[in-house]
Amino acid sequence: MASVRFTVTPTKAEDLPGLPDTSPEIGSRSGTHVRFGSRESVSRSEPHSDASGGLTTTAGGGGTEIPCHSNMEQGDGNSKISSVYINNSHGVDDDDLYDRNLALFEEEMDTRPKVSSLLSRLANYTNLTQGAKEHEEAESIGEKKKVSKSPQMGTFMGVYLPCLQNIFGVILFLRLTWVVGTAGVLQGLCIVFICCCCTLLTAISMSAIATNGVVPAGGSYFMISRSLGPEFGGAVGLCFYLGTTFAGAMYILGAIEILLMYMAPDAAIFAAKGLEGEAAAMLNNMRVYGSICLLLMSLLVFVGVKYVNKLASVFLACVIVSIVSIYVGALVSTFKPPNFPVCMLGNRTINGHDLVDDHCAKTVLLPAEKEDANVTLPIDGNTTAFPTFEPDPSSALMEKTTYLWSRYCQSTDLNASCDDYFSTNNFSSIDGIPGLASGIIADNLWSSYLSKGDVVEKSLLSSSHGVHLASTQQPYVFADITTSFTLLVGIFFPSVTGIMAGSNRSGDLKDAQRSIPIGTILAILTTSVVYLSSVLLFGACIDGVVLRDKFGDSVKGNLVVGTLAWPTPWVIVVGSFFSTCGAGLQSLTGAPRLLQAIAKDNIIPFLQVFGHGKANGEPTWALLLTALIAELGILIASLDLVAPILTMFFLMCYLFVNLACALQTLLRTPNWRPRFSFYHWSLSFLGMTICLALMFISSWYYAIVAMVIASMIYKYIEYHGAEKEWGDGIRGLSLSAARYALLRLEEGPPHTKNWRPQLLVLLKLDEDLHIKSPRLLTLASQLKAGKGLTIVGTVVPGNFLQSYGDALAAEQTLKHLMDKERVKGFCQCIVAQKAREGISHMIQSSGLGGMKPNTVVMGWPHTWRQSEDPQSWKTFIHTVRVTTAAHLALLVPKNISLFPSNSEPCADGHIDVWWIVHDGGMLMLLPFLLHQHKVWRKCGMRIFTVAQMEDNSIQMKKDLATFLYHLRIEAEVEVVEMHDSDISAYTYERTLMMEQRSEMLRQMRLSKSDREREVYLSNRYGGTGASKSCKENRQAQLVKDRNSMLRLTSIGSDDEDDTDAGERDRAAPGDGSSERHRRIQMTWTKEKAAQYRATHSGCSTPEGFRDMLSIRPDHSNVRRMHTAVKLNEVIVNKSHDARVVLLNMPGPPKNPDGDENYMEFLEVLTEGLERVLLVRGGGSEVITIYS
Repeated sequence: MASVRFTVTPTKAEDLPGLPDTSPEIGSRSGTHVRFGSRESVSRSEPHSDASGGLTTTAGGGGTEIPCHSNMEQGDGNSKISSVYINNSHGVDDDDLYDRNLALFEEEMDTRPKVSSLLSRLANYTNLTQGAKEHEEAESIGEKKKVSKSPQMGTFMGVYLPCLQNIFGVILFLRLTWVVGTAGVLQGLCIVFICCCCTLLTAISMSAIATNGVVPAGGSYFMISRSLGPEFGGAVGLCFYLGTTFAGAMYILGAIEILLMYMAPDAAIFAAKGLEGEAAAMLNNMRVYGSICLLLMSLLVFVGVKYVNKLASVFLACVIVSIVSIYVGALVSTFKPPNFPVCMLGNRTINGHDLVDDHCAKTVLLPAEKEDANVTLPIDGNTTAFPTFEPDPSSALMEKTTYLWSRYCQSTDLNASCDDYFSTNNFSSIDGIPGLASGIIADNLWSSYLSKGDVVEKSLLSSSHGVHLASTQQPYVFADITTSFTLLVGIFFPSVTGIMAGSNRSGDLKDAQRSIPIGTILAILTTSVVYLSSVLLFGACIDGVVLRDKFGDSVKGNLVVGTLAWPTPWVIVVGSFFSTCGAGLQSLTGAPRLLQAIAKDNIIPFLQVFGHGKANGEPTWALLLTALIAELGILIASLDLVAPILTMFFLMCYLFVNLACALQTLLRTPNWRPRFSFYHWSLSFLGMTICLALMFISSWYYAIVAMVIASMIYKYIEYHGAEKEWGDGIRGLSLSAARYALLRLEEGPPHTKNWRPQLLVLLKLDEDLHIKSPRLLTLASQLKAGKGLTIVGTVVPGNFLQSYGDALAAEQTLKHLMDKERVKGFCQCIVAQKAREGISHMIQSSGLGGMKPNTVVMGWPHTWRQSEDPQSWKTFIHTVRVTTAAHLALLVPKNISLFPSNSEPCADGHIDVWWIVHDGGMLMLLPFLLHQHKVWRKCGMRIFTVAQMEDNSIQMKKDLATFLYHLRIEAEVEVVEMHDSDISAYTYERTLMMEQRSEMLRQMRLSKSDREREVYLSNRYGGTGASKSCKENRQAQLVKDRNSMLRLTSIGSDDEDDTDAGERDRAAPGDGSSERHRRIQMTWTKEKAAQYRATHSGCSTPEGFRDMLSIRPDHSNVRRMHTAVKLNEVIVNKSHDARVVLLNMPGPPKNPDGDENYMEFLEVLTEGLERVLLVRGGGSEVITIYS
């Protein structure tokens, strides 16, 4: 017995190009057994190469090795791999396993592995992040690969703390006090609550997606792209990338603001006087120092991410210490408030930087001998301040002006002319930090929005607004921007972002499906409690004027939140500086990896270069692009302007996370089985609504810009990106929407107003699967203009089991032509023994529900006259009859090769419509549809109709013009009068020639069985020489008569399908079997043979040919020919120069015997016309005058 040896080469996962992202790793074990039956030997072979995945079969007798490669289609994350688990039985040594238990499945074992092997693969699956394995391999080049350790990080270290570090940021320390002071405690709580609800609902949706399988690196991008498809994934992924990049710029700007405003003000390079000048100088300082800081951070990230990760814990410790110091300081302020006096003039706040002599007063009293001693302080709200020492009674006191006097009066003289508001109001000093028990929260409950340039005021203090508005040259605290509720939402929202940190680290978690939901939601709840309690503490401990003082000018340049900290404001200043630096590093580390993940998915072609990096996988090019984009944010130089930008991008990302979860839940996708069960589609929908509302609340123009950017990326991926099939929810949504729409369409036939041609284009392929008349599809594209349903079909002759490959190849050919002609539609290839049967089946079965074709487009059989076999034109007539029976419209373009292509627009000319009979209005609608296309747009429309002798042609023209007016169709109208005339000799001769030809061809078309039978009888029963010569003469006469008749007909250009002839041609190589088959059915006796020779004896011309000379034309045929000739004369006379002529197509005769005459009538009707479109309606109205 011949033994069969299977050499199985294991395949590694990284060598399979189309392995899904979340597929288990396919190992490379060499010990593999494949046993087929008890008499087959099993051998174990070592792998020849790691990259090969072939299966080699060796016959025991000859030792010939036959490679049997698995068919693979290289693709994306969900490519079809016919043999993913290639014989992965892991060396099972049970010889009887396949014999007894799995014998029924032994032939499919290579494509359908055992359950045990599948489970073992899943058990050995290592939960590595995307790209981590490649990094590990790159680092171990030339070294022995180390065994990877399984991830051990838990919920606290792996998710909770990273989320805290990413959520707490610069806004908490630099802007939250200002938000509370401007919006008030109540609206501040509302802002924080809305933002926290948005992130909490998003976290619930994200937890559901993250626990529905393994989420590699890429975080939100991976979740959205695999849930909503590559278009949404790429668009939102890039928006999330831009948001992360601008977040890095915002953190750097925050760090520089802390440095220049509170740590080292003297380090400023640019300086200027006046409010406007100082603001401009500050922006320039931010740009210079921000660019330097960005460069240093980028170099640190480039050198090594491990240093950034090591510093992360230090930065997180700074954040925690800073927050704790705020709470401790608030509690301490209850019994010992910190001393931060604020100088007020009336109810206006004085800039603390202008208290050069520390005198919040107009004048001071100084002893004469100690007038230079600057040791006095104001003791009350009067205009004169007294010294703090005990005055000598013998010394005289002198009144001196303060620095503030010189600022308002432009002089130090007591009698100088001063500002009116300064003259009518007194100075006073209030506590900037009254403390938790002061009850100041009652004053801070309500909002106090300011416009740019307004003075920060305390409404409870008395003031005399006598006269002048405050000047920017005076030492007040001014508002630098115009504030509103919406603006504050946009500025605060970045302080609640960062919830994706846990999902981005899923590969490092011991149990990601448990840790991600718990850690993320706990982190959001913790930060929400901190933010809400901070709003209450700030409102209860700090005076309103200090809260509204964004940069702490009223408290001499101290950080406002630092004034509440314990034991010193420097705890907050230093801690916030390092925390913002750390957050900036994290952004510059995460953003390039996100861009690299998008580039490696190859959904955006021009981003491919950013998928490459250093040998260890670090995204060098992506880091460079990230630094350049972050520099744009640095050049904006304003924290308040950068924050709304990244707010838009983050909100868009969160919106689509919620949409993905809601969509998967509502569609009830079979694969949607999240381990996290505390979600509902209504929560996701609410989160999506809040995200959308916040986008437009915070900044409607930024929201529009972000949506436009996302839409442009979406369209780019849709048209130019690589096609991916990730099993996304949009595909499921499309299926559900299509099902719903189809079920709605089933409710009834479409209304006349909604009728549009749904085309079934019948194309013919030659033996090499080349399309014979591609212009048919061009005409269909011009007629459809991309709207409605288009099905392109063809019939492949043969048996389905043997011709399935040809059908697939034909389908690919059709798809290629459809792409070339930009026709949106579907392909349908039917395998049938006969063309007419295939066409009939296609017309019956095409479409689904209400989306069925209502119009058939087919070519004209040009060579029907030259074909000896009648099937060439009988198939055409059969199709006409089938479309009529199915109540479908029919379009038959004649001379289709002369029709213009899509790149050949007609500069002038006319589309002529010959409306002879009314069959639903197709002739009115088709020229209108053609006129919408650029090829026919410059052509005018002319409509002709025919009037008989009894018709009033003038009234017909008026009625037709009125009809076209109501149809809103612009066209020239002409009524052609056809007078009664005698039948011409030409018509009679043409009819006679047609009938003689038909009769002659009928006699010529002896069946093959009759010819074989005659030859058989002559050979077997010894025909005489005379009979043989008579037969030869008869055949010669037949050929001569046939050739003489064919010379009378016109010469065509194309071939029509001849399925029956093709079947006979295919049977020719095996004609022995077919001939035997026919001979089996012909049992001849000597008596039958003698009788046959007696009836078929004689050497004269066959009787049919003798009768043909005396034939008289049928009267009905003469009348039909007369109509065709007369109409043709009129049409050629009027429309010989038309670009295309649309004409009513007569129906085929009810009696099949007149089919050939029908073809002749159509030839005569269209003779002499260059381009003709024969139109036959489907029996229903397709156009209406009503709205």
